[in-house]
Amino acid sequence: MTKTTEPINPPGLYEPKPNGYSHVAVAAPGTRLVLVSGHGGENEDGTLSADFQTQVRQAPGNMTIALRAAGAGPQHVARLLALLLDHTEERLHVFDAELDRVWGDASKPACTLIPLPRPALDGMLLEIEATLVVPA
Repeated sequence: MTKTTEPINPPGLYEPKPNGYSHVAVAAPGTRLVLVSGHGGENEDGTLSADFQTQVRQAPGNMTIALRAAGAGPQHVARLLALLLDHTEERLHVFDAELDRVWGDASKPACTLIPLPRPALDGMLLEIEATLVVPA
């Protein structure tokens, strides 16, 4: 498999791996950029569970469907933007565990988490969007 990004965690910055991301992702030559809109924890018919962990499990699954439509997979994600409603350390650990499930031992993409006072839709507890770098 051709590597499309190189994660960088430079000296002088803390080790971000325990928090589920890399500081920098650099696109390799001969690749194309793919932007994936934010995906929440709704199922195929648009229903949102009231349970945070259920939505956290569903959102990356929804994102993966969108990635496949672009001929890509989680290994091509260079950057995530995560929007969490009512952010707490406990919710961060639930989110991090899901990133570990999706990426396993591989380096996680660059990521920014933004706590939200109000979601895009009633009942939505998180939303994630992705920037991908895929082979041209």
